[in-house]
Amino acid sequence: MSPPPPQPLTNLLSQPLNLPSLPDIFLTALSVCFLFTTSSSSSSKPTTRCPFLSFPLNPRRFLKIPVMSSSNQSNPNNTSLLLHHPPRRHAFASPQSLSDWLKPRLPSDSFASWGVKPGTKNVHNLWLELSEGETSLADSTPPVRTVQVVTVRVTGPDGKILIESHQELSDGNVRKRGRPLSEKMKPGEDPETAAVRAVKEELGSVIGGEAGDVVGIDPNSYEMRVEERSSDSYPGLPGCYVLHTLNAAVEGLPEGDFCTYEVDEYGEFDEKRVADQALSVKKHYWTWVSSADSIKP
Repeated sequence: MSPPPPQPLTNLLSQPLNLPSLPDIFLTALSVCFLFTTSSSSSSKPTTRCPFLSFPLNPRRFLKIPVMSSSNQSNPNNTSLLLHHPPRRHAFASPQSLSDWLKPRLPSDSFASWGVKPGTKNVHNLWLELSEGETSLADSTPPVRTVQVVTVRVTGPDGKILIESHQELSDGNVRKRGRPLSEKMKPGEDPETAAVRAVKEELGSVIGGEAGDVVGIDPNSYEMRVEERSSDSYPGLPGCYVLHTLNAAVEGLPEGDFCTYEVDEYGEFDEKRVADQALSVKKHYWTWVSSADSIKP
């Protein structure tokens, strides 16, 4: 049999070529790119085991803080974290129901020391934190308490830093601190707003006028870091602390050691009956230190 006659070049060009379609090429390139970026990012970016968090650890500007007690399903980057430690909506009708939920998930001796061991808080305090959205709990064993904290490094004219040495609680016990002014953040607060509120609440009894008029925040000093450690307030309960730090100058502060009074720490809570059973801070004791190295992390 003789071979088929050669076809003109124009006929060959008119025939469709069996090349991969553009979508196939795009998907293949995307897959290769994903493999390389995944391997490089996993080795270069810091990670945290804290639930619900997908923040950059060194942001260049202030972050709007999400309501940590909600499911936060709008951020797809949280998916893998939510599968392991899904955030728990506050569904505790009372401190007793919270206590019943915590008991099988925490070491019995640690949980029994809440509000009994000097310097600790009780389950009423934690219930109030959850009610206000200041704290969230991962539905895990043990649960992980996540809290956003603003730390205000108040600097005096001589460069010294204001440190809270200790607190006097409503039960008469003393709680050691050894750190700058710190306060749990409210849902939706940005760090600068929380810093001004913290100064007003904890230093308001010695400064004159409105806090906003005497507090100068340095926005370029903003830093954020995440710490994982056991809670001093709630023994046995692992804590994830998202710390937002700012430098500030506050007018009208004494030059030497001094104390301030907190009239009613839970005065704004609707659940007054529960607030009366929670431990609260009555006095803050402050001192000036010359070196940041002496500050408790």
